[in-house]
Amino acid sequence: MSAILIPIAARIAAALNSANGTGEHEAAMRLMKVAEEAGEASAAYIGMTGQNPRKGISHTTADVANELCDVIIAATVALYSFTTTPAADLTAKLDTVARRLDTRPEAS
Repeated sequence: MSAILIPIAARIAAALNSANGTGEHEAAMRLMKVAEEAGEASAAYIGMTGQNPRKGISHTTADVANELCDVIIAATVALYSFTTTPAADLTAKLDTVARRLDTRPEAS
């Protein structure tokens, strides 16, 4: 996944940098975009489960998955505002999480 994710996120970040700059405000906007996309994923889940009686079932699992993909993309783009080595940082984090999984005690 990161073989495609990182280069495309880099292109998006570069386009945003060109259009909007790279200041503190822009970094904050990119971070808020992650929260916005997470909210859309939550809204899709609510719609999938029909929790809003006024709207009923308005979304599918595919809609939720699509919104979660937007969260991943937005987070990866935002990462470019907070580190000069986003690919290495993401890989290091994934390695850390994988090691935690490998060292979990067995259930009795």
